[in-house]
Amino acid sequence: MQHQLMPLSFEPTALEPQISAETLSYHHGKHHAGYVNKLNSLIPGTEYENMTLEQIIKSASGPIFNNAAQVFNHDFYWKGLSPNATSPSAELAELLERDFGSLYAFQEAFLTAAAGHFGSGWTWLVITPEGKLEIRTTPNADTPLRGNETPLLTCDVWEHAYYIDYRNGRPDYLAQWWERINWNFVSDNLASVTNDPIAGYNQPCIRNDEVCDYVDAMQENERTPS
Repeated sequence: MQHQLMPLSFEPTALEPQISAETLSYHHGKHHAGYVNKLNSLIPGTEYENMTLEQIIKSASGPIFNNAAQVFNHDFYWKGLSPNATSPSAELAELLERDFGSLYAFQEAFLTAAAGHFGSGWTWLVITPEGKLEIRTTPNADTPLRGNETPLLTCDVWEHAYYIDYRNGRPDYLAQWWERINWNFVSDNLASVTNDPIAGYNQPCIRNDEVCDYVDAMQENERTPS
């Protein structure tokens, strides 16, 4: 199986001024692509050759794990960014308030964890098997997929994510990254975990009844700016 570089869902300039087109060209076009190409060069003739990324991550080690995890982590990172203003679904906002006190308190806690992470790695919002939202940091290529927690959001704190725009100013990058979070993606990840179509933005209710008609209408209202 040949793994592919995930195309971005937005134009190279779409995240400016927070994240420049030059950063995207290197981060996505060089670093992310490099992990894809390296993974494809490592797996032929191995037990991982026909596995999905998730299967490789959960069973491999060494360079194969590192490159597979970096492909997944970057895919997840890009999906979590949007050129458009978004906001958490009501269900996500409720859980953030329950577990962190408020969206602002979560923001402070998440950005503090990301700024304080030593060296390269990732900062995550995850949901535990018990249904609690938690912040995790992982070094290098590590990812919550190796455990039993489900990622909802991630921020790349490798220096290649921000050096062009912010030099070594990781806190400056983090403050600007926050402005580009795709809360629709985060909300849909929560909906997938909870199996609750109302909790997400992009998951239609699949039953053909009046309740689903109402749910779909409410989701459309949430997506439409007031």
